[in-house]
Amino acid sequence: MQVLRRSIAAIVACAVFLVSGVTSVRAELATGPLDELHTRLASFTSRAPGHVALFVKDLTTGLSTGINAAANMPAASTIKIPVMVEVFRQMAAGTFDLNHEVTLRSSDRDWGWGDLANVRPGTRYSVSRLLWLMITESDNTATNMLMRLVGRTNINATMLRLGLRQTVVGDYIRSDGDIRSLRTSPADMAHLLSSMAHDDLVDEWSSREMIAILTGQHHNGLLPEPLPIGTQVAHKTGTLHDTLNDVGIVFLGSEPYIIAVMTTHLPTLDAGRQFIRGVSRLAYQSFGKFAHRVLAPTQTPAPDLQMWSSPDDSAAPVDDTLSVPTPSPSSDPTPP
Repeated sequence: MQVLRRSIAAIVACAVFLVSGVTSVRAELATGPLDELHTRLASFTSRAPGHVALFVKDLTTGLSTGINAAANMPAASTIKIPVMVEVFRQMAAGTFDLNHEVTLRSSDRDWGWGDLANVRPGTRYSVSRLLWLMITESDNTATNMLMRLVGRTNINATMLRLGLRQTVVGDYIRSDGDIRSLRTSPADMAHLLSSMAHDDLVDEWSSREMIAILTGQHHNGLLPEPLPIGTQVAHKTGTLHDTLNDVGIVFLGSEPYIIAVMTTHLPTLDAGRQFIRGVSRLAYQSFGKFAHRVLAPTQTPAPDLQMWSSPDDSAAPVDDTLSVPTPSPSSDPTPP
């Protein structure tokens, strides 16, 4: 089985940002747009449904703003990012590699989302395939298999070492159980994504592989939905019956940024969708305005979507265009 079909060389510049001279100029210019963004977000959040928390960070200057950014929130499927991080950490340590196969057990199966729950126990899948299914399809059974492989206590210990204080994997994913034991915060998720974008999460290779997998996301009805078609977003969604989250990196030309939005105790999931899309729109408008204010900006190449393709020959190939869907609220499927 061919695990990786393209060299990662094409993504070398995707998270290596501007030289220090231009960065210092941007830092001086960023205060205004971020202050304006904070004001707009505060006003927008005051009318938000349920309980919301968010964090936005300029990856070039490191400046950030947020509302309730450190709030302990139900992670839902955004917890799959920490699981992925631990998988790559253990691969870097030599414990196993992408070709290592994991056997599906009956106890791994969860019917909340994903097709692996319907597969016969005893079937074997490569770590590469499970990573792809866990992130791009949000397959819960694939996630449980990887969590069993690396150990929940190891995931939690790694998150603590990385400085995350709200992120806890309290149990395996059981859609009919207490899935609220999976916890995190926008600030925690942004910390992981920022380290990843700067090639500093586990190591350079791992960071770029993780970004490539996140960029292959198939559920694009939240953060990417209001953005111009073709905007590349490396992100992960999450949902419960009253919770909707989306966290990711937006590759806005010379002005890439982190955005993490979490909502819970929602009256309806549609209310959460509209809120997350609204925050995404405000952030994009603000950073787009900021990018135009910088003199002679240096363009930061977006990641090559073909760097990591589905590791199963029978799986659908990655969509190079990353066309952003614009479904109506009534037809928009709830992302896992």
